[in-house]
Amino acid sequence: MARDKLSMNIVVAGHVDHGKSTVIGRLLADAGALPEGKLESIRELCRRNAKPFEYAFLLDALKDERAQGITIDTARCFFETEKRKYIIIDAPGHIEFLKNMITGASRAEAALLVIDAAEGICENSRRHGYMLEMLGIRQIAVLVNKIDLVDRSRETYEKICREYAEFLATIGIAPAAFIPVSATEGDNIAFPSALTPWYDGPTVLGQLDLFEGGDNTGGSELPLRIPVEDVYKFTEGGDDRRIVAGMCESGTLRAGDQVVFYPSRKTTVVNSLEEWFMDADSSRRPKEFSAGKACGFTMTTQIYVRRGEIACLAGEKPPEIGRAFRASIFWLGRSPLVPGKEYVIKSCTAKTPCRVTKIHSVLDASTLEKNPAAAEAKKNDIADCTFVCEKELAFDIGAALPTTGRFVIVDEYEISGGGIITEALGAGDAGSAASSAAVTPGERARYLRQKPVTVSVQTEEYGRKLERRLFEEGRIPYYAARLSDEQRNALTGAGVIVLTHGDAEVTTTGDMNADVTAILLATDNALEV
Repeated sequence: MARDKLSMNIVVAGHVDHGKSTVIGRLLADAGALPEGKLESIRELCRRNAKPFEYAFLLDALKDERAQGITIDTARCFFETEKRKYIIIDAPGHIEFLKNMITGASRAEAALLVIDAAEGICENSRRHGYMLEMLGIRQIAVLVNKIDLVDRSRETYEKICREYAEFLATIGIAPAAFIPVSATEGDNIAFPSALTPWYDGPTVLGQLDLFEGGDNTGGSELPLRIPVEDVYKFTEGGDDRRIVAGMCESGTLRAGDQVVFYPSRKTTVVNSLEEWFMDADSSRRPKEFSAGKACGFTMTTQIYVRRGEIACLAGEKPPEIGRAFRASIFWLGRSPLVPGKEYVIKSCTAKTPCRVTKIHSVLDASTLEKNPAAAEAKKNDIADCTFVCEKELAFDIGAALPTTGRFVIVDEYEISGGGIITEALGAGDAGSAASSAAVTPGERARYLRQKPVTVSVQTEEYGRKLERRLFEEGRIPYYAARLSDEQRNALTGAGVIVLTHGDAEVTTTGDMNADVTAILLATDNALEV
């Protein structure tokens, strides 16, 4: 086959036990894409362990996955057709592994969404559909799997098609196809099945080739966006290049182009394009960099830029610049997402402390019911929120340029949510935390070398002693027996450790040394930027 064949990423999603891994395993087997002897070795392994053979075992490599029959981590496999090469991503369907599913789907260009014909549309069938839409994946084929378990009933197939098409329409997706399949029996996977004469659409293998894209230039017609990963300085052998490196997410870059870095708005001209393992005087310099290419370039005017900036072409549509925006976020954190708490946002290569100033609504992804009165977003909720960042960010509105319109939220050193920016906001639209205060909470925390926290104490005597001990440890505490919510907020806003009675973030035990240690850990070191 031709060596210059184009490639495409496909994610396979759906509810747990609906047969995603089995679909992929059967697809690889019927397409002749398995390594020689692979199928036979898995059959022999099943025979030795007295387990029935399943095509899913070709994908599920982890011991726990085979033992429990679920996919835990994302698995990738490769095969090709006459048209192009494919990277197939098997995403977990269990609700506990949604974070892994999102990771697997984040780079996909199209999706196969599997629904069990016998069980029907389930919670994660809808949730995964919504997540695919949030990730900007618009090309979706729905596989009605295990059609053999309902006697290949056309009525059952059409009922699922009708109900799920109505659901997808509410989130703006028109599915490319609904395909009745039996991954176990091979119906309509790689070859049309005579057992479903009422279906005359494409097979799964045929539908893959009908998806648009995979041209390795997707996004090259869009404005240039190169998030800066780093700037490298070379000195060996008289090499004095300073190379700005990053991934070209969209657009095209050539030598001689004038580029603007955002949010700093610094401007320079591209002197040369650089690739790894290329000498400074190499004659094989690339002529251009396009979307999907890891690239580097030197500048005619040596300006200071750093990781987190986005390189754009002068004259093209610039990204949005600001500290406040509205976004749809899928929350996966152990603790709820709450207004006022400090998080860290990572957008492309930039990161900065941020806060939620308002939760506009929380959506149940399985029912699409909105709760506009929600005060927090719990694990697996989808929330419409306003965010305010400590520093300016360069970003795009998610639907226009998905890669630079996405972000993740870090809570206590763990990635706890991901979102799509839907609207850029000015300070007047962002809520109380976006006020024109000269000193932000994050700046104050770093200056005071402590994070504000509320601490519950049982008695006034213990509270006074604890206040003194914390002061001697270099902290700034304040004890008060009774405080209103406004007073608490004012003190924590000023960066103070508040000792009081009643509910608080930290509860004391009466052991002075243990309590001091716990409070020091809770207030230690403002988040790094």
